[in-house]
Amino acid sequence: MPNLLLAGGIVVTCAGPNEVLWPGDVLVRDGRIAAIGRDLDVPDAERIDVSGRIVMPGLVDTHRHTWQSVVRNIASDWTLDQYLVGLHAGLSRYFRPEDTYAGNLLGALEALDSGVTTLLDWSHNLFTPEHTDAAIDALEEAGLRAVFSHGGGAPQWGGVMPSPVPHPADDVRRLRSGRFAANDGRVTLGLALRGPQFSTMDVTVADFALARELDLRVSVHVGDGHWGKTRPVHRMNAAGLLAPTTTYVHCNTLAEDELKLIADTGGSASVATDVEMQMGHGWPATGRLLAVGVQPSLSVDVCSSIGGDMFTTMRTTLAVQRATDNHAAVEAGEAPERVKLACSDVLRFATIEGARANGLGDVTGSLEVGKAADIVVLAGDTLATTPVNNPFGTIVYAAHPGLVRDVLVDGRFVKRDGRLVGVDLDRLRALAEASRDHVIGSMAGAEIGGRWQPEPKLNLA
Repeated sequence: MPNLLLAGGIVVTCAGPNEVLWPGDVLVRDGRIAAIGRDLDVPDAERIDVSGRIVMPGLVDTHRHTWQSVVRNIASDWTLDQYLVGLHAGLSRYFRPEDTYAGNLLGALEALDSGVTTLLDWSHNLFTPEHTDAAIDALEEAGLRAVFSHGGGAPQWGGVMPSPVPHPADDVRRLRSGRFAANDGRVTLGLALRGPQFSTMDVTVADFALARELDLRVSVHVGDGHWGKTRPVHRMNAAGLLAPTTTYVHCNTLAEDELKLIADTGGSASVATDVEMQMGHGWPATGRLLAVGVQPSLSVDVCSSIGGDMFTTMRTTLAVQRATDNHAAVEAGEAPERVKLACSDVLRFATIEGARANGLGDVTGSLEVGKAADIVVLAGDTLATTPVNNPFGTIVYAAHPGLVRDVLVDGRFVKRDGRLVGVDLDRLRALAEASRDHVIGSMAGAEIGGRWQPEPKLNLA
């Protein structure tokens, strides 16, 4: 692996609030960040001129149902209940292992293409061990850093809620004693659990016991719309389940004392603003989490509903929270004195806070000496960004996937000069379209409990 010197860029480290080195150099040796400074003299490194470009940590997604990428946008007009019926009682049952592979490969490469170098794959359509292995194979082939968060399948998600069906422990144990026996790979293992909203309390206790037995981090849904009104965190606390190794996803309709319980037990949170606003989860919990001392992370979540880039998610998160913060002053007929949430704060949600929520805060999420060289370079000379005056504002309010010029994971280029490296796009499109045709074709003309809106008679010509 060659040594690389990214020279002369606008270096946004995310290691501390508002930390920028402009111009700055980043030296990469053996896949790790070896030095950050100005005018570094490194004769044995390939010098890459990034003058005028923003050099930043790769973005980190803490909750994405990557397998759904082949049915992208099918749920763009669905509520949460329609989604649960349409995907989990409907389309999901037609996924073969090869469809899971296609969805994960497409979604993972889409993430890399848009500057997401790490994601937590909340994989909850695992009918068989073959589905599980196909999902993991795709993540490894794509080349990004990932937490494969095992979420079970249709027996857990496609029936009566709260479900009396436990997590498929045998499949998780198989992984933990096999390809995930160690925690040092680029892809690691976690558990995606339903919690007491979507499973009985007995099942929830058993599922969390599995996580403790196998020493795995947990990501769990709580506070999703009306489902979250059942005080799930309070009940988990009464059962002794709260822990710093748990990430609580959504949190919209949690009570204030439940948010405080998350803070007091060292938990982390994942906010999926776009999906939450669309599907009826409730107002995003960003500000309420901050008020109790929890720095949230961000997620794309349902990629059968929204696009897979984090720039949009950052922008939506900031806009919604600023409107919420300003509301009291506006209602009182006053002008807000200042904004409470800054662009730099939201960028940290999408980088270092995401890495911490994924259990990878010592590995990635910021540009610091010794960390993995998971780096994104954004164009700074486009009409949307020239001249760069505020790098944080440029990233959050002006950036989009088209500005992502270079992406490195472990110091290796996975995207260079605006193109993914070593990816056969024709093959990828063919895989995705064939899977789409199979899944939706198998479903075509069927009613899903009377809840499909509109009927799935789609023109795929």
